[in-house]
Amino acid sequence: MATDTSWVGRAMAQTVPWVRSMNLEFGEVTPKRAVVRLPDDAAVHNHVGGPHAAMIFGLGETASGAITMAAFGALLERATPLVVSSEIRYLRLARGPLTATAVLGRPEADVLAELDAGTRPEFTVSVVITDADGRETTHLSVVWTLRPNRQANHF
Repeated sequence: MATDTSWVGRAMAQTVPWVRSMNLEFGEVTPKRAVVRLPDDAAVHNHVGGPHAAMIFGLGETASGAITMAAFGALLERATPLVVSSEIRYLRLARGPLTATAVLGRPEADVLAELDAGTRPEFTVSVVITDADGRETTHLSVVWTLRPNRQANHF
């Protein structure tokens, strides 16, 4: 059964000010893949005329968050998704509009099974960022966890 994930981009734009201020555009967002675009804007360029590294990282991290919300957003009452670590590799100078494509590194069912077993699961989201010509400019790997929410004490 397909799950509607059309809410993810709107929710992120409403709750994450940086997403809104950068005018990020959400394309496909599913539990397996997310595509997010950063329009070209001279206001966020670096000294060589392309998006500043912080913008590129933010784009990739946002794409990883979009796929995480699509895959595990239904669990927000049980667990909070948090970034554990990230690694970025800049492959070539990025110029113009950029597109980040994120892919979930583990089956959702495996992550959910660990959460159900009482552990704090971790999963990796791999992100490839490309320029307008489809050239890979950046690779990003983001490790996420689902931290179980504390239950309120009932006396």
